[in-house]
Amino acid sequence: MSIDPKHLQMIEEVRRRIPSDWKVEFSGDTIVMQASPTDIHQRNLAIIQRQFERHAPVGYLFSNNTDLYSPEVAKLRNPDLTYLPDEAMTTGKNTTPADLALIAVEVVSPSNPENDWAGKLRDYPIMGIPLYLIVDAQQKTVTLFQEIDAGRYRMREDADFGQAIHVPAPFNFTLDTSGLLPY
Repeated sequence: MSIDPKHLQMIEEVRRRIPSDWKVEFSGDTIVMQASPTDIHQRNLAIIQRQFERHAPVGYLFSNNTDLYSPEVAKLRNPDLTYLPDEAMTTGKNTTPADLALIAVEVVSPSNPENDWAGKLRDYPIMGIPLYLIVDAQQKTVTLFQEIDAGRYRMREDADFGQAIHVPAPFNFTLDTSGLLPY
């Protein structure tokens, strides 16, 4: 299955008509829209991003809310945080190939947790994103998925807020979750 160009046109039309602080994603035949995040969401994301910044591989830059697409599997997703090669961020385009992303980080929305826990957990490995980190401020947990096998993540590691979790190569560091706040 590939993304029909008509669907991409439809997404662009929706984006032009809604406020700029809304996110629009596409998974198969489903369009997912979400309002802008809360201050706790943004704070938790900033704490995570600061730690990743110290361990990002040379030649890779963080990006917030970048559309990652996989036309061959009809997916367009927009993680809260990802790391992409510098050269992929110089094209002037609105989308970037998902398989260039080193990780997808999501801070779970309290109004739509199934998007991160089901939809994106299904889509990110199919899209070729090797690491997926979910920060769930309602559950007070951080979960890392890795090792793609047959279109899904084979390994899962969980930590409660306050515990550390190891993020493997190419970042290779221990993520401190003690500063994260619950909703």
